Amino acid sequence: MDHRSIPIEDWTESQVSSWLKSIQINEKYIDKIKEEEVNGQILLSINEEYLGKKIGMKSGPAHLIITKRNEMIKPSQMTKGQEVTVSKTKSLTHHAGKESNAHSNAEKKEHTKFKKDCKPRPFCKEGTDFKYVKYNVLQPETGVVDLILPCHEYKSFETACMLDRTRLQAKLAKETLKFACGCMNMRSNGTIHFGVMDSRDDTGYVHGEITGIPVTEKDMYVDALDYIEKCFKSDSHLVRQCIHPPEFVEVVDMNSNEKKYVVEIDIVPKLCVVSSKVFSVQLPNFKETSNKVELEKKTVYRRVGSKTEPVSVDDQGEFFSQVAYRDNCRREAENTSNIPDVHEDLGRKLTELIADNKKFIDKERWHILVTNKFHKEHLDSIDFLLNLRIFSVFDFDPDSKVSGFCSKYDKYHAANLHFLQDYKIQDQSLKEFECSLHLFEQVSWIFCNGRTDFRRKEMPCDEMSWIQTKKSLLTEAVSLICNQILPRGTFLVIFLLTSPLELPIVHTFHAFFAEMQGHEDIICISETQENYNKWEGYATSSCSAETVSSRSIVGMKMNHVNATIQQLQPSSSTPSRCLPLSSKAVCLLETVQEERMSSLEILSVNQCDDTNVDFKDEIERVEQDFYRGGKVSWISFWLSEKKYVGEFIERDVYKEISKLISDTPKWSMDQTPVNDIKIYHLPGSGGSTIARHVLWNNRKNFRCAVVKPSFSASAVAEHAVKLREYEETDVKNCLPVLLLVEDFEREFLGDLRKELEVAMRTKKVVQGTLCFTLLSCIQSRDPEKMRKESPFQSFAVTHKLSADEKRQFERKMTKLEKQYAPEYIITAVMMSKEFNRQYVEKFVKDLLEGINRSLVVTRLILYVALLNTYVQNSYLSQSHCEALLLLTMELTSENQETTAKNKKPSSENRFRRHFFESSLSVQAKVLFLHLRDEKTYIQSIRIINPVVAEAVLRQLLGGQQQGEVALHLLREKVLFQNNFGKDHYHKFLRNLCIRRNKIREGDKSDTLFSPLIEHVMEKETPEMAVEILEEAYRCFGEDAFFAQQLARLHYTNENFWDAKTWAEVAEKKLPNSFILDTKGQVFKRWFKAKRKLLGDGNLTPESTVDAIATALEAIDCFKTCQEAANSEQETMNNSGYFAEVEVECDLINLILKVFPTCSKGHAMCLQYLVEGYIPELVMKPWEKFHSKLKYLHKNLFGALERISEDLSYFQTDIDGGQDGFHSSEFKIRNPIRWLAAKTTWYGRLFSDVPVPSCSESQFSSRMKICALGGGNITNIFSLLSEKKEEKLAEIVQVYCDQKGNLDQIQVTNYIASQIALGCLSDTPNFNLQDLQKLSEKFPKDRSKCQPNALFLLTLLFWPEDNDNEHQKDLKYEIITSAVDYLKKSYTSKRKEVPQKEQRIFTHFFLGKGRGLKKIVHKSKMENLAQLPLSQKRMKWFSGDVWKTPEITALLRHVQGWTENGNIYIEGSKGKALKIHALNSNSVPDGNENVEFFLGFTFNGPVACGVTVSKTK
Repeated sequence: MDHRSIPIEDWTESQVSSWLKSIQINEKYIDKIKEEEVNGQILLSINEEYLGKKIGMKSGPAHLIITKRNEMIKPSQMTKGQEVTVSKTKSLTHHAGKESNAHSNAEKKEHTKFKKDCKPRPFCKEGTDFKYVKYNVLQPETGVVDLILPCHEYKSFETACMLDRTRLQAKLAKETLKFACGCMNMRSNGTIHFGVMDSRDDTGYVHGEITGIPVTEKDMYVDALDYIEKCFKSDSHLVRQCIHPPEFVEVVDMNSNEKKYVVEIDIVPKLCVVSSKVFSVQLPNFKETSNKVELEKKTVYRRVGSKTEPVSVDDQGEFFSQVAYRDNCRREAENTSNIPDVHEDLGRKLTELIADNKKFIDKERWHILVTNKFHKEHLDSIDFLLNLRIFSVFDFDPDSKVSGFCSKYDKYHAANLHFLQDYKIQDQSLKEFECSLHLFEQVSWIFCNGRTDFRRKEMPCDEMSWIQTKKSLLTEAVSLICNQILPRGTFLVIFLLTSPLELPIVHTFHAFFAEMQGHEDIICISETQENYNKWEGYATSSCSAETVSSRSIVGMKMNHVNATIQQLQPSSSTPSRCLPLSSKAVCLLETVQEERMSSLEILSVNQCDDTNVDFKDEIERVEQDFYRGGKVSWISFWLSEKKYVGEFIERDVYKEISKLISDTPKWSMDQTPVNDIKIYHLPGSGGSTIARHVLWNNRKNFRCAVVKPSFSASAVAEHAVKLREYEETDVKNCLPVLLLVEDFEREFLGDLRKELEVAMRTKKVVQGTLCFTLLSCIQSRDPEKMRKESPFQSFAVTHKLSADEKRQFERKMTKLEKQYAPEYIITAVMMSKEFNRQYVEKFVKDLLEGINRSLVVTRLILYVALLNTYVQNSYLSQSHCEALLLLTMELTSENQETTAKNKKPSSENRFRRHFFESSLSVQAKVLFLHLRDEKTYIQSIRIINPVVAEAVLRQLLGGQQQGEVALHLLREKVLFQNNFGKDHYHKFLRNLCIRRNKIREGDKSDTLFSPLIEHVMEKETPEMAVEILEEAYRCFGEDAFFAQQLARLHYTNENFWDAKTWAEVAEKKLPNSFILDTKGQVFKRWFKAKRKLLGDGNLTPESTVDAIATALEAIDCFKTCQEAANSEQETMNNSGYFAEVEVECDLINLILKVFPTCSKGHAMCLQYLVEGYIPELVMKPWEKFHSKLKYLHKNLFGALERISEDLSYFQTDIDGGQDGFHSSEFKIRNPIRWLAAKTTWYGRLFSDVPVPSCSESQFSSRMKICALGGGNITNIFSLLSEKKEEKLAEIVQVYCDQKGNLDQIQVTNYIASQIALGCLSDTPNFNLQDLQKLSEKFPKDRSKCQPNALFLLTLLFWPEDNDNEHQKDLKYEIITSAVDYLKKSYTSKRKEVPQKEQRIFTHFFLGKGRGLKKIVHKSKMENLAQLPLSQKRMKWFSGDVWKTPEITALLRHVQGWTENGNIYIEGSKGKALKIHALNSNSVPDGNENVEFFLGFTFNGPVACGVTVSKTK
């Protein structure tokens, strides 16, 4: 219920939050106020001081809240207590601590606003089965009615309950026996209540108000009736039969843990006991003067109206004479009361509640069950629950998994078992949370009070402990489900009371009632009246007894409930689904097994065969939805196949893929277990339809399934393997599985393929057997370009149609145009026109002509068009649209009455959709395609096609700019703060503002900023782009990535001071390596700008100070970036090293320009940079920089060395494949060539530095080597790839001239140069033995060896055929030691990055030659096969390269064996040496003798082209 339609004092916590949002209070304050459980009652009492101290609120918003609240409260409605609260300045907590009478009275007054009428405990029923709610009000005291209906008398007993035992018992006995005497004499049943207000004079209370009294000793009240024998004497035995023992009815106070009771005593004067009698009583009275109980004189009492009065002496004659008359009345009343009651039609009521009085239960509605302990007889009668669409179960039975409902349900359906604490969203989005708990895929079974079989000791607790420890968790879970996960009207909450009621399950009702803002979607089923009585007593604290009763089924046995509801469940609710078998037969797919493969949407052989085709309107709706641009469904294919609608158009790509699948052999020697087929398609071009068409027509020959999003590759692989083997007799010979994978990242596809291959190897499936075909459907802005990467297994789908496709479309359009109005088939029409730009533009122009641009609905069209143009697969939820159009208020105010009368949530949902659509303009109705999430049923809209969206955006802009539209969209707080669909909406906005285009992700080009920002900068103004990002920064809670984008935007526009400010803001919030790189880029660009302003003429030390300082600041930033990158375990970001080199090279060039241009000036400059010498020219101006400038050359060399090391492992682009948010801007497409160029420049610059003689030789030699293109192992191997033999020979000669004065790095580079030269030269100067001897200079402690040195050891010491056993053992020992430390280094370098970023590079292979000739570089192999690049890639990827004659003639086969999927060779002294397989799929199952080619990587030797040995 909307907060505006009910009094403030009745507001729930959620309604308080809604009101705070409506007055624009900051979200963080709203969350804090909700955490403090501020409801309407508390809102009326808080003041500004409380908001400041407790909530931490600033004075401005605090004053606004108090002012707005007071404006809503009319002066006449404000109690004196409220007026005082508003005016006082003391804090709320201070007032709460006072125990004065004034406070007590104020509290009583406050509760008068929350009183509800309630019913008394059923007469003569036990008090343990019933509860009262404090401050509820019983009907006024009554007199004699019909003798059977009890008369009631109330006593507050507020003071008496505090008396000592003697006084209390005397007081209780006096009131009870007086009332009992009156009832017995009148022959009327009656109940006297202690703990209920009996006078209007009690300040703050009303007559009949339940307050309760504390009862410490119940026996004190029971024993008080022992006065019967003293007070009635001769008739005491009869009175005993009429006065029942006290019943203690608990009083529930939701705001207190203090236990109070209403003590009730029933009087039943049965005729057989009281016949002919008139009773008189001597009432006990405690005399303070004598300090003892004395009996009053004997008196006859009777009930007169609502009071008990004595019969006067004058009236006694007449009273005694009417005894016979009163006996006859009692006799008649007792006889009448024995007539059986007319029972309520519970079957019809249950049908109304659970099925909205329809023939069948709505199969699309979710159900939430709240249960306590099920007994065995109940478990035999819950088949109806097995066929309900259950979202979650709140289970309060800790033994449920062992012997309760969960154990029974688990036999038929899969369930995910959770605890309440699992429903706390930590640092994750709602979508991530739903995925982590697999909501909507399987039932979420929430154990709310422990689970006895769980090993982590999740034990149950008593009621009070549960309230203290778990109540808040339950409230949070209920709030999350009702407010963020399931829209209102899409689910029904069912309370099943099968065991005695306990307080926690009641709190669950209150939580749902509050969050759902009403009872229409809550029902209760209680088998026993006793359980229900207690339930009603508790529930009435939230709603009236009539409301509880109207939504409850009471006294209906569970087996009757079961039978009734099963009649409402169509027999096809769980249809038999079939899968094909390899034997050409079919098998049944059990529901529980299908649910346990939750990551797959399985397509059965008889899919949709249970469809009811009697509804022509439904068939038309399905077809219209598809031809307007909606996603194709299986029912569409089924209707076409069964000839209910026209045939599907078979696109050319569909035929090509179908042929490829049918032509792929189920077994062949070259067949891999996993086959890849990729479909690249333009958004809206029909790629997804083609893929599903392929699945549909192959469902009888393959096991077909669609991979659901949000599951890990390992989970999908596990379920895919289960699907393949399901009900097959031989798991090694099953039908292949055809898996459709839509719009997943490449990394996921690679991981999935790998997982499936490993699984098939583990299952020991015969090599060459086709097990899985992955049909990947990937959106791309340039499908043709993406297809060229692997043309034989990839297909492109665009808007372009072939001649045959055009003919098919023409025939189809002819039929559709006769059947449907143009607006229902508009997308199909455009498709037939190949989405011709002119046609689309004309259609949009004609449609939007004369549109009222001032309407909110037009603004909505514009927003959706903007999102659909720039963000793939974007949409806007219906809830967001309603919020923008202000429909929620209208729907509530205008139609609340109708909805309340009907009480049909599903019809309410349909009415809401109709109401929303009726509020749209004609143009919006044509343009918007209505979508619905099949899990949550959240409705959403998008424009029928992205091409149309672009045209709409251009047409509707008018005089506006796109930047203005984006800015308005960001400022629509009502959209940004809307709950349902919030995560997706925020994701779309984030992508709109900061996600860059990437060619490798299917975009046409790489962009520096998001396409929207690029457009605004190019076509509009940079200032508008800045304004958009600043607004986004504020919207997203000052997000660091928006600050980073602002820094980048500012330095791109050369606003460096602003760029610096934003970079520092981003760094402060999130100092990761990418943001630190951005900060470095600010100073790098700033330095370049300053350098440009300086020019090349008349440079002086003084004029360059500012530029040098900026350059040094950039270098420091990049070094900080490097440190952060090295510590990060989930990314590989080496951009800091590349950027540092760039800046240092530019800085050195600037420094050179400062010194005189003559050779002397050049030498002076180099001497200054390398030695301790400081020329007079720069001594004073650069005094702050000398220490840093003299380290430039060392820093430069170190950065180049680190880059070389990284490239020797992976050789990837420096942006490392990061996503559009986190990647570095600095990109180098060929980092190896870049490294060679920078190293050469560095060497040439410093090769002629005049240095002291002691170090001249070593430094000069190093610089000469760098100048020749060497200096590191990557450069050396690059020279080998480019076949630069002369340069390698010169490098070797320089090393030779150094006469042994080499450190470890130089020895490593020297050996690498010799190996490279040996690969190119027929007559190398050194032989293998010389290099082996030279390697002895490496540290004996291998942990001190650098990875380059360890890598060379594996190359140099791989045994040869002519080695004796002793030589082989020695070499294997060296190799084993080197490989151990290589792997440690590789593990450290690899970190925890995704597989796609690891790409270990194989530098060399083991050839058939001897000595150095046994070392074969990869470039030689690549040059052997003269193939196009795409085919060459395919050969390397598939492993076909190892079968080419040229390769087999060049490389040597190594003998080994396999165990458990690992490859080994015989190493030192017969020990097994493990060899990593480059392609794990090539490793045979079981224990086999194998042979393979050996490659050398920085992760140790690897096995390539593994085959089973045919000979011993």
